[in-house]
Amino acid sequence: MRAHAHAPYSRFPVGAALRDEGGAIHAGCNVENAAYPVGTCAEAGAIAAMVAAGGRRIAAILVCGDGNGPVTPCGACRQRIREFAGPDTPIHTAGPGGVARSFTLAELLPESFGPETLGE
Repeated sequence: MRAHAHAPYSRFPVGAALRDEGGAIHAGCNVENAAYPVGTCAEAGAIAAMVAAGGRRIAAILVCGDGNGPVTPCGACRQRIREFAGPDTPIHTAGPGGVARSFTLAELLPESFGPETLGE
């Protein structure tokens, strides 16, 4: 997915893929916009693809970018992931050489605000 990213402004292509509760894989890439920062993150694209296909829970997610360290989801995407995942959901970060590091959502977004906070 990273190869399909539209990142002419940041020049930082990111791809993401997630597995939903039924085992289906959904993918996305970052899509930047001249009205920066109106673009879409790779994780948001993968989540939108999951929802459009009928999925409602993230079982695991992988984010791939070529950074100096692990390319973790931005703060907004951590919250987007939280909407469809629990604290123990694995988030894998990868670069061109493969998986660099894995985290749980709770490690990246401690004491998070989720749907159950609202009684959902």
